[in-house]
Amino acid sequence: MGRHEAAAILPADLRARLADWGEVVGGDTADPAERAGRAEQAERADVLITGWGSPPLTETFLARAPRVRVVLHAAGSVKWLVTDAVWERDIVVSSAAEANAGPVADYALAAITFAAKKAVTTASAYAASAAWPGFTEREGGDGRTVGVIGASRIGRLVLKRLVLERLATTDTGCRVLLYDPYVSAAEAARLGAEAVDLDELCGSSSVITLHAPEVPETRHMLDAHRLALIPDGGTVVNTARGSLIDTESLVRECASGRLNAFLDVTEPEPLPAGHPLFSLPNVLVTPHIAGAQGSEVRRLGKWVVEEAARWMRGLPLSGRVKREDLCRLA
Repeated sequence: MGRHEAAAILPADLRARLADWGEVVGGDTADPAERAGRAEQAERADVLITGWGSPPLTETFLARAPRVRVVLHAAGSVKWLVTDAVWERDIVVSSAAEANAGPVADYALAAITFAAKKAVTTASAYAASAAWPGFTEREGGDGRTVGVIGASRIGRLVLKRLVLERLATTDTGCRVLLYDPYVSAAEAARLGAEAVDLDELCGSSSVITLHAPEVPETRHMLDAHRLALIPDGGTVVNTARGSLIDTESLVRECASGRLNAFLDVTEPEPLPAGHPLFSLPNVLVTPHIAGAQGSEVRRLGKWVVEEAARWMRGLPLSGRVKREDLCRLA
């Protein structure tokens, strides 16, 4: 992985723990010659630790690492990382997506809370007028319907947090809707949500949070038609993948002032300088920081150490990814 990423994910103390299981090389130098030398050491590597900045594991790459039997990915998605060559070599792949999920769910819940308080638009108006805003009724409790798109690993954590929030309030809390074609009405109810189709979710939700994978079927699932269904003043929260939303249509809806948005992912990513989403007073764009940022990155390294220990002991891996599951994963 990249030098800075390696230093953040595997600081000295975690490297020392990892070294209990074998020699640890690579990933922490910017010198091209030294990196080339360490690439040669991959010829005797049994375990490959990857992350942001890693090259795709192509047949050419893997030919230089004939002994590798397991890939431990210290990040979320492995779709861009693994190729057919990985599966053909029967290399086991494991991802830290579970370790990455909690912070994303926390970010999404914070955005939902901010949306209910109209925090971004109120802050923008406050900055523009330098006047203390008068009290206005905010959405909350009975007045808020949250639509969750995708009962994924992260989507289920968001549902759990919403249910706990509802139980903790003295009123009935928010109404929660769920769209996921793989989840039955009974299972949705067990998760604390009402199963609905996507159009109904869009038409009924004051806040929509996306947690679906990036697959052909989900591309622009929030298109111009579905964005138009969202009630006036609604908010879209996206911590999944930018391609789930038609960006041009979202820009039009937000520029009109009809919708608001919290976007940690965009299409394209990154957005070009001067993109209109940056300057809209009712939109907050963050640079893909929901999953792991700052001290949260350390949890990925801790996961690597624990997963390596499981592998060495012959125990089941906590984040194993199977080839047949890729089509449903982010």
